[in-house]
Amino acid sequence: MKLAKVVGNVVSTVKTPSHQNKKLMIVVPVDAKGKKCGDAMIAFDRFQAGVGDYVLILEEGGSAREILEDPKGSFDAVIAGIVDRLY
Repeated sequence: MKLAKVVGNVVSTVKTPSHQNKKLMIVVPVDAKGKKCGDAMIAFDRFQAGVGDYVLILEEGGSAREILEDPKGSFDAVIAGIVDRLY
């Protein structure tokens, strides 16, 4: 699991069937102080995260499929939760 910050939305009109009706966000991994520490990636969002939110990211297909409730979907990264604050 990684800590990340949501920096944007992705809009796609043509998607593979397992991605239909799923929200995509651009996230950047950050350290515990909120400083960027990795490259931006796209993650599926099921928790209504918004730009500027800190989130927890899972980069494991099995966990992503479970969170998105799609056992046959093709997913790489998913937002697993929204962080209230960093200390």
